[in-house]
Amino acid sequence: MGIYPAPLETLVNRLASLPGLGPKSAVRIALHILRSDKAVAQGLAEALIEVKEKIKFCSTCFNITDHDPCLVCADPNRSNHVLCVVEGPGDQLAIEEAGVFRGKYHVLHGALSPLEGIGPEDLKLGELVSRVAKEDIKEVILATNPTTQGEATASFIAGLLKERYPQLNIYRIALGVPMGGDLKYMDRLTLEHAFKSKTPLET
Repeated sequence: MGIYPAPLETLVNRLASLPGLGPKSAVRIALHILRSDKAVAQGLAEALIEVKEKIKFCSTCFNITDHDPCLVCADPNRSNHVLCVVEGPGDQLAIEEAGVFRGKYHVLHGALSPLEGIGPEDLKLGELVSRVAKEDIKEVILATNPTTQGEATASFIAGLLKERYPQLNIYRIALGVPMGGDLKYMDRLTLEHAFKSKTPLET
């Protein structure tokens, strides 16, 4: 038997099951909802249901959207011949917020991880290969995350695309020491990428 009334206990347990929320945070949120007007809880419940009913994957890039194609794929001001490949919707959103890319995207929905049973067939790789020919893509930028899985995924994709499309320009985003970073706290992989991605210094 829990220390809270059953409905509140259920809400706390549901919230605590969400990633990034521990028991204490779940209790704080649940008590906040309890103290708030009923309209707040009603609005939250409606938003949760709406996101499950209306959000789907874009049939072109596989990003999350409530329109198909998504707003990025449908934007006539985007470059139609440059494709940025990312692991997930959150990565695409981060690039969009930075405003550093004006081409199209392809969302893989994961990265290769044999230990977790994630292979090429579990990612949107077949669709990526088809898009390159179908959309006359000239350049692919591999923006998978700087992890062991992300690196393996980028290497696999590069080999796959080069084999089928030898004339395709394939790039990996530069990786290395972040602005404001301290070298003594960097891991080996980060420093290795930093030296491989060194650029001439203009004076």
